[in-house]
Amino acid sequence: MTAPTTERPPARDISGGRELGPAIPDLSPAQELALLARMLFREGYDDHLSGHITYKQADGTFLCNPFGLTWDELRAGDVMHMDAEGNLLDGRWTITPAITLHVELHRARHDVGVAVHNHPRWSTIWSDLHRVPPYYDQTGATYGGEVALFDDYTGSVDDLDNARTAVAAVGSADVALLANHGVLVLAQTPAMAYLRASSFEWRCRQAWHVEAVGDGKPMRPEVVAQFGSYFTENPFPGLWEAMVRRELRTDASVLD
Repeated sequence: MTAPTTERPPARDISGGRELGPAIPDLSPAQELALLARMLFREGYDDHLSGHITYKQADGTFLCNPFGLTWDELRAGDVMHMDAEGNLLDGRWTITPAITLHVELHRARHDVGVAVHNHPRWSTIWSDLHRVPPYYDQTGATYGGEVALFDDYTGSVDDLDNARTAVAAVGSADVALLANHGVLVLAQTPAMAYLRASSFEWRCRQAWHVEAVGDGKPMRPEVVAQFGSYFTENPFPGLWEAMVRRELRTDASVLD
């Protein structure tokens, strides 16, 4: 499903020159990844030990979360470092065999800086339906871009052929539903990955509830396109910082 194209509005200053909130500390890439995992756990990206995040580094290597730790316990010191083939470079834990999906994805999509895969409740319902949910509200339209649908479950993505088939189905989209499996969210930065992943899960949840009640009225496509176009390349002002502060208030050891 692709929203109608529209001219992208430029980034705008909504603060009037004032700070949007207290400053957050300078973060290392490993700290950003750990914080992203914690944030998305709160949003429902919490299928036990499933799910993986990769974060491309300037030298072409990648950071990733380890297998064996849940996303809400991940700390910066747990983050693994791997090469472009998925081979371990550094880290004390284990890299998931399912990293094959990310290796093939990053090989095909050089524009992707952060890739997030998990099986959140509401997105996975729509993947099981083999259907992309409509937009029913403004928050769900924060990501107004293409949503790919890989409509055939061919098995675990630790299998090379299955991973390549899934990546081919994703194409140029930045969000994809993997049939009978889960969701894949792509972005250039952790802040954009959070925005897209959280708003899409919201969209899936709201669509389920609205359609359960019945007689829902989806947003008009041109309104979705106009609203979502701003966030195609611009983060939601202050959102990443606010969510970082929340995680640090809850457990500052995430940075350790």
